[in-house]
Amino acid sequence: MAKDPVCGMEIDEAEARAQTGQTMHGASEVDPQQGTRSFHNGQWYYFCGLDCRTKFLATPAVYLEQ
Repeated sequence: MAKDPVCGMEIDEAEARAQTGQTMHGASEVDPQQGTRSFHNGQWYYFCGLDCRTKFLATPAVYLEQ
């Protein structure tokens, strides 16, 4: 299990990677109800939802320092 760097919730990595469709621009997307992920500085980070991912992407250093 991965840990959300923003809220600390444990995330099932397999569920977060499960493909559910495409965005309106054709990019693959995951079901945000099952968690989501983002690649940053050579590592995947997993999040409980889009809110935590958005906070992390805005200021990753704040969450990585913790």
